[in-house]
Formats: sequence, C-alpha cells, structure tokens
Amino acid sequence: MIDDSVTGHPEGPYDTLPQTPMSKLSNTELARFIDFIEQIEEETEQSLSINHGYREMRMMTHIMRNHLMGRLTTPTSLADASGLSYGTAKRGIESILKRGLIVSRPRTKSGKTVSLHPSAALIDEWEAYAVRIKSLLGATFGADAGSGQDRRILLGKLDETSAVIPPPAVLSHRLELKGGLRVLVHADPTFMAMHNLKRQLEAVFGVDIKNKAKSIDGLRSEILANARLAKSRYDVIACDLPWFGELASQDMLLPLDSLLARDGHDLSDFHPMAIKSSQYAGKQYGIPVQTTPELLCYRKDIFEREHLAPPTTTEELIKVARRLHDPGKGRYGIAWNAARGTPLGHTFAFLMAKYGQPIINLRSTRNGYDFQHVSGEEYRPMFQSDAAFRACEYMLDILKYSPPNILNMSWYERAKSYASGESCMAYNYTLLAPLFELNQQSPAWGNTGYLPHPVGNHGAPITPIGGYALAIPSNLSKEREEAAWSALKTLTSAGLSKLYIMNGSLVTPRFSVSRDPEVSSLSPLIDVVDGMARKDVLQAWPRPPVPGITDLIGIAGHELFDMLDGRRSIKKALSMAQDRADRLMRDRGYY
Repeated sequence: MIDDSVTGHPEGPYDTLPQTPMSKLSNTELARFIDFIEQIEEETEQSLSINHGYREMRMMTHIMRNHLMGRLTTPTSLADASGLSYGTAKRGIESILKRGLIVSRPRTKSGKTVSLHPSAALIDEWEAYAVRIKSLLGATFGADAGSGQDRRILLGKLDETSAVIPPPAVLSHRLELKGGLRVLVHADPTFMAMHNLKRQLEAVFGVDIKNKAKSIDGLRSEILANARLAKSRYDVIACDLPWFGELASQDMLLPLDSLLARDGHDLSDFHPMAIKSSQYAGKQYGIPVQTTPELLCYRKDIFEREHLAPPTTTEELIKVARRLHDPGKGRYGIAWNAARGTPLGHTFAFLMAKYGQPIINLRSTRNGYDFQHVSGEEYRPMFQSDAAFRACEYMLDILKYSPPNILNMSWYERAKSYASGESCMAYNYTLLAPLFELNQQSPAWGNTGYLPHPVGNHGAPITPIGGYALAIPSNLSKEREEAAWSALKTLTSAGLSKLYIMNGSLVTPRFSVSRDPEVSSLSPLIDVVDGMARKDVLQAWPRPPVPGITDLIGIAGHELFDMLDGRRSIKKALSMAQDRADRLMRDRGYY
C-alpha cells in the first residue's frame, strides 16, 4: 500500500570455474542465454534421434526463467513444462530435488502444497555453463570481444574487472510470519522499486509482503506512534540515518549486534559512514539499504557554452548563479530546499557545515567531528556561531538567483526544477537523480556534472550523507523477531540492492554493487558516489544521528523561514532559534 506523497525527503564464485570476475554474468545476459538454450533444445529434439529421459533441460530452463521473472513454479507447472507424463515428470523432479538443485518450500503450514525454486547451486551451475558456452561459441564463430557493441549481450568475454552480482536465490525455508511480512518504508525511488519487485520478493520469502510508504515527516510520526503500542504493527522499518540517535536512545529499536555476531554477518561491504550513522552508543541498530549523498548538480553543456568553470567555493557559486540567472527566458541560477520546516532545516545544517561548524557543538577530530560519543556541552546548539550567520547570508544571496517558487521548494521540487531545465544548478540528493539520469527527455540527461558542496571560509570539501537503514522495532513480538531478521538481511543484500537499481533506483550503500558492470553502466553517478565513499568524502556530522537532532532541524526550518521571506533579520531569527533550541535540549537533560 502506498499512501503518501513521493515528494518527501530521501533520506539504505562459481563451482569449477576459476574464481575470477570473468565467470560472472549479468541478469539480462543469463535470461537471454536461457532463451537461447531452450531454442537449441527444441531444435535438437526435432532434428536428432536422442532420448533425453526426464527432459531435465526443459524443466531447468522453466524454473530458472520463472526465478528470474519472479514467477511461482509448482510441481504441476514444472511437470507440464517437461512435456512428459505426470508420473514420469514427477520422478524426474524427485531426482533433481535429491541432487540439491531445486528447493522445495511449503506454501502452507500443512506442507501439502509446495513451490519449487532453483537452489544457489543450480544458479551457480547455470552461470558456469553459460560462461563455458559463451567461450565455446566465441572461439567457434569468432565473436569479437573488442567490438563496440554491447558486450553484456555478446557471446564473448566480460571485462576482467567485472564483478556481476547474480540474482538472489530464494530462502531455503519460507518465513514463518502470520499475516505476511509487514514493512514500513519511505516513499522514494528505492522503496518504490522494492514495491514494484513485490512479487519477486514474495517468491524469495515465501510469504505475502505488505508495504506501507510514507513521506519523511509521516514516516517518523508513524514510527513514533508504532513504538507506543504494546506490539509493533511492522516487522521491518526504514529509518532516516539521523533518527538512529533519537530512536535508539529511547529503546525503540532492537539492537542487532548479537544477531550479527551469531550469523557472522559481514558489514565491510557497506559504506563505512552509513554503518556508523545507523549505530548509537557503540551498538548497531540498522543495516543500510541506501546511501544518498547531497551533491551540487550542474549543467555541463550550459557551463561549456558560457565558458564557466564549475564552482568549488560559495563565492564562486554565487557569481555563477548570477551569471546564469535569466528569469526573462525562464532560466534560473540554482534550486535548493527553502520550504518551511524540515526541508529548510536540512539546508541550514548543511550550509553551516560548508563553513566548518556542525549545528551542535560536536568535538572536532582529525577527520571532522565526533558524532558517536556526544555528551554535555557537545549537545549545545550553535545558532549563534559565525558559521550560522554566514550560512544565512549565503541563503539570502542565492535566494536572488532562485526560481520564483523557491520558498515552497523541497527535495522533489528542486530535483524536478533541475530536471526540467528550469534551473542550471541544484543541490540534490542522488536518490532523486533518476528524474534526469534515467529520463532521456530531460535537458539534463547526459549533461550533468556532480560536485561536493562548494566550501565557505574555514570549511573543507565534504558531501553530506543521507539515506535509510532498515531496523526492527523493539516492541515486535518475540516469535516474529527471527523471521524479521532474516528478511532484513535479505532486503539489504547485494543481490537485492542491485535489483532496486535495475528497477529505477540509482543509490546503493554497497561497494560491490557499485562495481557491478551492469549497475555502473547505467549512470556515471554510480562511480562518482562510489569514489566519494572510498575517499571518505561522505560525512554524517553535518546532520549527526544524535538525540534531539530532528527537533533542532525543525526549529531551524521554522525560525529561519521568516528571515527568507523578509519578516526578520538574520540576527533576530538566529537568536530566536537559539533560545528555542536551548530550552529543548536543557529540558531533555542533555546539558
């Protein structure tokens, strides 16, 4: 069920072949290969006098195709696909089951009806088989691996740097969840992709999935309301990374450390800052499902035509925005979040970071600021700092070169303004980049450059990180915890992270997914974000995941809005914000 606006803030080796990336295949290529093998099988049966016994090839192509397309396979449908009598086909199916190539999973508690799925071993065998056939045909028919055609569908070798992630296998045992898997998510492209994959995910889990999607403020309200119930309505919830301090400090989330240790679940493939952001007080409470940094997007074609260099400082950005701003032609310098409340509050926090200061008095470190060990005066709001004043000055400067509806603009609207060609630059979360990266009708398609936030005085180049991690509510019924944990691991797996991207998302928290050639070929943005994550440019301290941060951002977004619309001076707006923030943090006993 999707029940809110999507305009909310975005803001988670194969068998006997040599163990090299060359043995991997894309999902598209594997599906086409299955079609190819099926055609060969049919031609062989018609042309040659060969006894194929149980006709296992027909059954295997049927079950593999259904797996790739998210369709259910039953013993009856598999027997029908073989073309044999039911009794003979049944013996053939039992033979394949005994060899561990097919997984039989009960569809009901009685176990009288089952579904059939390819095992991980069968998926591995088919990929290995496909690579061997590709090599054989390439050598036999002279397939040109160096041609300019799409090498993912050529019968040649893949790049040696390829690391293609195979489609996810089904769970060996269906999830035991009465009423199905209940998931609360954010209404954005990643979770919309998850919703569109509902049928395939239900095949993986063996149960119905009930999704509820909310805008950012609606999602937080629903999580807080759910936490007050005796038993959680949801098995898995998506949490904006800055919320983990607030939710974990109030015991609303289940700690995952013991489950991670028990299962040996490795988190090293995830962006380190996303992992740190889903921790609190040294404990892990979530696993990232998306990482979406906020970048400066700019139109490369317009910059080249105007002989402009991409801005790297706030002063340069203001000059460029002024130069490009031409309201008479319906063209504006820059789009950004200026809508009252949460959108503007996030802008302010990120702009303070441009000038080298977090929104609270965090302790400085060699690489930024420590947001994982915060106490006492480190919680004090910093609205009266020089960085806060300069951030406000900067907002008033770029306001002059913004679209006329800027004071109503939030995450979706600014991305849409840029995608439509209305704005030449935009601060934008990569989560909404599909609006122009995957839309060939957008003037920005193929013409977009990406930069970290331009810096102010005393600042350093950073890219504020956003995104979501999946968590388990602490008030979930004990009998559902194990199944919820299994679902959470699967939903954040590399295989599913890739599927989200192949179905409309452009963000992943996993290094391995970014390196997948089928993924990286979709957009240059994939490599840009992967490079930033590897160089530790992505930072969480501009919007730290500590208790109280969401309320501070809300205060900033409300008090400073009156400054933008001309009803207050910078000094007065910041003073009122500081007073409200101080009262809030003192009342909660933080200092």
